[in-house]
Amino acid sequence: MSDTAARTDLVSDDKLQGPAGQKTGKNMGKTPGKTPAKTPGKTSSKTSGEALGKSPGKNPAEIAAGIAAGTANGSAEDDAEDCADEATDTAPRGEPQLVTVPSAMRADRLDKVLAGLLPDHSRNRLQGWIESGNVLVNGAPGKIRQTVGPGDELTIWAQPAPDARAFTPEPVEFAVVAESPDWIVVNKPAGLVTHPGAGNWSGTLLNGLLHRYPELAQIARAGIVHRLDKDTSGLMVVARNDTAQTHLVRQLQARSMGREYVALAHGWVAGPGKVDRAIGRDPRVPVRMSVERPVAPKPAITNYAPARRGTVDPGGRVTEVVCRLETGRTHQIRVHMASLGHPLLADTIYGGRNIAGAQRQMLHARALHFDDPGGKGEVQFTAEVPADMTLVQEGIAWNT
Repeated sequence: MSDTAARTDLVSDDKLQGPAGQKTGKNMGKTPGKTPAKTPGKTSSKTSGEALGKSPGKNPAEIAAGIAAGTANGSAEDDAEDCADEATDTAPRGEPQLVTVPSAMRADRLDKVLAGLLPDHSRNRLQGWIESGNVLVNGAPGKIRQTVGPGDELTIWAQPAPDARAFTPEPVEFAVVAESPDWIVVNKPAGLVTHPGAGNWSGTLLNGLLHRYPELAQIARAGIVHRLDKDTSGLMVVARNDTAQTHLVRQLQARSMGREYVALAHGWVAGPGKVDRAIGRDPRVPVRMSVERPVAPKPAITNYAPARRGTVDPGGRVTEVVCRLETGRTHQIRVHMASLGHPLLADTIYGGRNIAGAQRQMLHARALHFDDPGGKGEVQFTAEVPADMTLVQEGIAWNT
């Protein structure tokens, strides 16, 4: 796992990935537009009867409660259907709430007035509602900085928080390499986020797993026991029951689960070796991990060996490196290779450059083996390098 965080509750790492239908590796061994205020045929709902927004002295807290109730009444099916388009969706969902700005409120920017009426929502979130067309002022789309005051009619389609969809089943494309009653081995393509998080609350592998295997909703984190970075391709194992999940996590902790990666790194790596340097957050750049004065460092060990060396023009020297993990820290392979002076191609966050056509970090989890929680012994899987990485390899003049 080149980018993984091994811990008791969840181990994240850049593991191996294989195409659908990939057979188990017998030879792998151990090394290997504007919205109208009212829609014809529908009536806009008003919370707390005619009093909501119509009473000049209405308490903003009561108005907020009414809006919240409108959100709760939204259709879960609609949320699931529109989840993938959340970032650009401008079509309000459900019935709108009508609010008249109370006479007790002074005129101010629309977002500030909304914040006063809806104190349970951050102004940033309310601005999102406005920008996506979910707030009308006197029947016209609202603008964040426009001034509104007492008597203005606001039409509001309350939107769920982004994380409300984090565990919603969604049709997401990914390949299943093999499965048993206890586990599923998937082939995560580059570009797919493993688990919902800030900025990626939908369209993740977890959402796809819940769609394809609804029973995983009963398992913590939908059975995910380790992660791969968004732009790392490779194999991952997912548990189908609590017992199997515990068994697999313990294998990761005991370093008995085998994970092998192939990477393309800048420069010529002289020979095989081991990097044993703790990894933690970079104190200067929060999105980076580091081995230099890291914040809250954890032990990290990566074994590496050059497979072949070559050159590309322009770009210079390149080495294809095989990496095997003893631990699973976030960005582990990426950080350790960069610490050796050999960042991965296109891994710009750690000093890599986009050469030979590489458009994402050149890292692929190609082999995986673990002890079957069901008692059937060791199982092994391999995955061919994906097409985008193959094209980069073909653009390099290999020497050995």
